[in-house]
Amino acid sequence: MTAADYVFILDPWWNPAVEAQAIDRAHRIGQDKKVFAYRFVSKDSIEERIADLQDSKRKLADAIVAADENLIRDLTKEDLEALFT
Repeated sequence: MTAADYVFILDPWWNPAVEAQAIDRAHRIGQDKKVFAYRFVSKDSIEERIADLQDSKRKLADAIVAADENLIRDLTKEDLEALFT
């Protein structure tokens, strides 16, 4: 596995952590090359909608992690459902 330095994501997953884990597998002990990750997303496709969903989930999760108590207190039910669905 230490010879692999390219990651191709052809079928995006709604959970951005799954793709991050796939990319991280290429960054393993013994890897001494740069790793390149490519995502293939077709315009006006379900993949594009999934990429948008990933982006909104990532932004919401980042805001929660970096937030103070006021932001967490102001989360709506829809925000929480978007994070976990």
